[in-house]
Amino acid sequence: MSLKSRLAADETLFTAWSGVPDALTVEIIAKQGFDAVTLDMQHGGHHEDSVLRGLVPVLAANKPALVRIPVGRFDMASRALDFGAEAVIAPMVNSVNDARQFAAAMKYPPMGERSWGPTYAFPRHGKGDHAEWLRDSNQRTMAFAMVETRAAFEALDGILETPGIDGIFVGPSDFSIAWSNGTTVNSTLESMMETVASIAERTRKAGKHAAIYVIEPAVAGRVVSMGYRLLAMGSDHTLISLGAKTLLKSMRDSIGA
Repeated sequence: MSLKSRLAADETLFTAWSGVPDALTVEIIAKQGFDAVTLDMQHGGHHEDSVLRGLVPVLAANKPALVRIPVGRFDMASRALDFGAEAVIAPMVNSVNDARQFAAAMKYPPMGERSWGPTYAFPRHGKGDHAEWLRDSNQRTMAFAMVETRAAFEALDGILETPGIDGIFVGPSDFSIAWSNGTTVNSTLESMMETVASIAERTRKAGKHAAIYVIEPAVAGRVVSMGYRLLAMGSDHTLISLGAKTLLKSMRDSIGA
């Protein structure tokens, strides 16, 4: 099943977060129990070449691949889809105009302005019929606009009404900076949690999908109860660090060190 169809069935899905621009590292993550894998070009080290190669092990593991593009690089959304990504996350979508530009890059005409050229995506998804691919692409691909600022929150209804926008992705760290007027960065800032809940509620009411990055695992249940169904977690940096620390501590404990 596609990412979109699983979310439409109201499944709760977990996507791993890849920042190390190395296909072998992506392969290790893709073989774990995550429902999907996201390659990060904004704050992670991924670039065009590593995305082209990094999508291969994700698709080989029969999992949906997502790509977060750099701020304002909506042209990279089309590239990510042409490489085989099923969904794209665009950061700092702060206005309806931003949302329109993003959607235009994501969808083929008449919904958008995406140019034809799925040279890599076509064989990677095992497709052989161009007409079928064109017919299904706008429905299968997903455009997630990130809400991370007060401006984005104020423009939320307009962003949700933008044709071609399939969901909202909350970046809680940046949102906490905006919500606290730059005084703190706290992904679980209590004073913003009611607002975070309202974003999910309004997104679902608009018939769109709500996603969020979860830094603290204990918060997962809370955001799911708010209506979020796609949870990003476990960056490769975190997983490697946590695994190393846990194993080393266990070894030292076993010898009383």
